[in-house]
Amino acid sequence: MKPSNSPLIDTSIRLGLIALWVYLSVAILHPFLSLLLWAMILAIALYPLHEKIAARLGGGHGRAATLLALSVVIVVGVPTVMLTVSFVDHMLGWYQQAVDGTLRVPEPSASVAEWPVIGEKVDAAWRAASENTRGYLVEHAEQIRVYARKAMSALGGVLTTLLAFLAAFIVAGIMLAYSKPGGETTSRIYRRICGPKVGDDLHALSVATVRSVAVGVVGVAFIQALLLGVGFMLGGVPAAGVLAVGVLVLGIMQVPAAIFVIPVVAWLWMAGDSSTLVNVLLTVYLIAAGLADNVLKPMLLGRGLAVPMPVILLGALGGMFVGGLIGLFVGAVILAVGYQVFMAWVNDAEAPAPEVAPTSD
Repeated sequence: MKPSNSPLIDTSIRLGLIALWVYLSVAILHPFLSLLLWAMILAIALYPLHEKIAARLGGGHGRAATLLALSVVIVVGVPTVMLTVSFVDHMLGWYQQAVDGTLRVPEPSASVAEWPVIGEKVDAAWRAASENTRGYLVEHAEQIRVYARKAMSALGGVLTTLLAFLAAFIVAGIMLAYSKPGGETTSRIYRRICGPKVGDDLHALSVATVRSVAVGVVGVAFIQALLLGVGFMLGGVPAAGVLAVGVLVLGIMQVPAAIFVIPVVAWLWMAGDSSTLVNVLLTVYLIAAGLADNVLKPMLLGRGLAVPMPVILLGALGGMFVGGLIGLFVGAVILAVGYQVFMAWVNDAEAPAPEVAPTSD
């Protein structure tokens, strides 16, 4: 049988081989895609700081990237390891005391019963455990075992996330060390895909959008959590650190901080031991800190971008609901680029036709 020389068959074979190659490449990189995306996002967000450090070091991008990555690893990694070791040590100690029958639970303070919503239940269970610790453990052994498994699972999840972030910071440091050639390569990719006319503009828009989300969403949530955490500590609110972390997480999810501020203010007036003047000052401070995102977000989110702030916010929220925390950045970039391309298409259609000079007969 004579082989066919049809261009259609040749093109189909080539397209099939290209598709197979793309599929195999994605399958090989799939376990590392999340790590690489986080590293790219961190590298883009930290690039201005990296440039300042490099300028201080005389233009050494490799040294600046190494210093930045090591600083983050030391600041985040060392306390994480120490806290983990301390937590595991305490858990083993409590387990051994429970086995030996020497574990004693101290009595709760009188203020525990006055906690909002859960105070009475927590106080009753705490007092029952303090009066007969061994009997309480035997009676609620199955429940304690279930909660212990959940706590260890949550701890494992937190540790895994922290280790993944540390690895992403290290990879981001490598990317920052080669930021100049990496940026030029990315620009060529954008120009190749989108054309030389708009490729550079879309590349700059993508980079600026990631930084805008990092500052306008994550940065504002961090500032608000810090302000409210200080207020919770000054007011003597129980579990102030846990509440501040909750403000940070829900702030990233764009949930208003009022769900924390209102119960805390109510607790200050009903169960707090401070004077009326102190309660008034703390109330004003907490309400102001809870509303700070309404002032900071319009100032920081979408600053310097040609895309309206609601588009960035909708992209960040939609991306987070679809892809989690990493979707916060990816969704904002996708929607911002899509909006820019759509508006360019609309404006191009409305462009006036060029005038033709009249010709003489």
